[in-house]
Amino acid sequence: MTLAGAGRRLPPPTTMFARAAGLRCPRCGAPSVLRTWLKLRDRCPTCGLALERGEQSDYWLGAYAINLVVAEGFSGVVALLSLWVFWPKTAVPIIVGAVLALTMPIVFFPFSRTLWLAWDLSFRPTEAGDDGSANSTR
Repeated sequence: MTLAGAGRRLPPPTTMFARAAGLRCPRCGAPSVLRTWLKLRDRCPTCGLALERGEQSDYWLGAYAINLVVAEGFSGVVALLSLWVFWPKTAVPIIVGAVLALTMPIVFFPFSRTLWLAWDLSFRPTEAGDDGSANSTR
């Protein structure tokens, strides 16, 4: 896949997902795409990719869905496994499930955003305004 107007090629989707899983820029693999644990930078510091790709109000709905499914699914599986291990005592599995259900979405949040960005780049390569050093609106 060729980047719009840049003359460079996007890496294969597997590479983009591997980079995203490591909290790196899916396009170039540069670290430091996170400003804080819960906030991405406006652009990749190395390749200039806009990390917020134009849809200001609803772009991250996919990341929220990924976060919900993975974090709560993991919490549910661990809670059920601990229920199976500790049966008939249910206090430990209830506490484990509750703690995981509350903490996993926060722990997994930045991963869901970079993974969503990789998913989006796989299907919608960069467009005008996604590349370069243009100032962002945030």
